[in-house]
Formats: sequence, C-alpha cells, structure tokens
Amino acid sequence: MLSDEVISADSAEAALWDAIVVPREIKERLRNQTVLSLLVRPDLPFAVTALHGLCTLYGPPGTGKTTLARGLPAQVACYVPGGQVRRIEINPHGLMSAEHGQSQQRVSELLSEYIPGLASDGVPTVVILDEVESMAVARSAASLAANPADVHRATDAVLTALDLNAVEYPHLFFVATSNFTTALDEAFLSRSDAAILVPLPGPEALREIVASTLLTLADKYPALGELARSSAMDRIAVAAHGLDGRRARKVVFEALAQRLDTVLDPGSLTEDDLAAAVGNAVADTGQPEVSRAAR
Repeated sequence: MLSDEVISADSAEAALWDAIVVPREIKERLRNQTVLSLLVRPDLPFAVTALHGLCTLYGPPGTGKTTLARGLPAQVACYVPGGQVRRIEINPHGLMSAEHGQSQQRVSELLSEYIPGLASDGVPTVVILDEVESMAVARSAASLAANPADVHRATDAVLTALDLNAVEYPHLFFVATSNFTTALDEAFLSRSDAAILVPLPGPEALREIVASTLLTLADKYPALGELARSSAMDRIAVAAHGLDGRRARKVVFEALAQRLDTVLDPGSLTEDDLAAAVGNAVADTGQPEVSRAAR
C-alpha cells in the first residue's frame, strides 16, 4: 500500500523518467510545476499562492503516468535544498473498505497524519497517489452499489487532507494519476495546480519505443541493432497506431514468441515478425475483453 524512500539526482531512479517516451513539454511541465511548488510554497502563505501542491496526470492506461511520477523525484532533487527528495507511493485500492465508514477513517489517517509524520523532517516530498479515482470518486456519480454515503465521506476526507497539507506542509507535493478523469470528483480536480494529459504515443514516439527496446536487446543479440536502425521502424510505427507505450514495448517480445526460431535465436527476428505481432496487438485493442480471452 505504501513505500517510502529518499532519492537524489544521481539515483538509478532517473532511468524511469528517461524510459518514458512522451512529448518533451509533458515532462517539462510536470518537473517545473513540482519545482515551483516546492520552492515557492514554503515561503509564501496559501492565501497568496492558492497552490495545493497537487498535479494530476491523466490519460489512457499504459502511457507512462505512474512511471513518470516515480521518476520525478530524481529530476527535481538537484533544484531543491539538500539535493534530495523523498518519494512516498500509495496504492489507494488498499484503503477502500466495504465496512461502514472505514474508507474515510483510513484515508484521513494516511493523508492527514501518517504521511505528514513521515515527512516531518522537512525533506521535500513527492507523494504518488496512483489510480486516484478509487479514492476521490465523483460524488455526483456515486452508485448505490458503491454505498454513496461512504464514497462521499472518503472523498471528503481526501479533500480535507489536501486543504490541510496545503497550508501546514508546503514541502509536500502530491502527484495523482488517473485513467478516467470523468470518475474524479470535481472538487478534487479544482484543487489540482495542474492537470496534464499523457496521451497515446504518436508514430514518432512509437518508433522510438520499439527501436529502443530492440537496441537494448541488441546488447546481447547484435543483429537486432540493424533492425532497430532500419526503415522498417517507420512502417512498424505507422502500423502500431493506437497502441499505448507499454503494449508497444511488449509487442517486441510478442514478436519473438511467435516462432520457435526467434525464441531460440532472438537475433533472427524480422520485420515480418514485428508486423504480425503489431497487427495482432492492434486488433486486440478493438475487441471486447471476452472476445480477447476466447482467442
């Protein structure tokens, strides 16, 4: 449910940030918003800045939102006093309970007491709320099956904690990720200092993702380097339209698994192998879950 570690700029965690292929402005906006918050908020009252220290990353699954959030502290560390940033990760799914009132209590204790306690030493801290829609549910859309009273209370607890932390703990910066912003409470979104879309990759990004995966494999199977640097990557990128970044990386291994020859000798992978795997992956994205499972 929760992890806690202090990260410096030269940490191996920096590789997480580099591994995600998104438009440069997305990374710059996330980094800059975080640095601004951690530098400005401790010196200015909330009444002046109105900054909650919250950024929401939203977009389709598999686009790298969580990995960007995990790699963020290493990018920010060199700009803050002390050169270190604490990273706290929360899986909100573990907080939600079917027992009456338990979700509200857990959320309140975690966000209002436990996290501020971990960060009581004043070290700049990035708190990752992954798939935050599970704990900040849109109250206007709460279903009877979900026990709307508990949904309201849990969401209220999140909002109250954000307001409290914004005033009392300006060295905290929350990064929330969401696949479904329509499921997020409007009051939560209004507290976000920035809401940044992380979209599906375009052709250029898809080309880079597939090629970089092949080049990494080429360290052990050199023949793949030639394929990665060939014009085949342009054709594969066009064919892969609609895939998310995570699936685009996996498609290389799906291609390797199609023939026993390439399983035993990955260096023998061809453009045709990749094209077939991409075609299957793209076809899968347009099929209902039941149909996929039946294949």
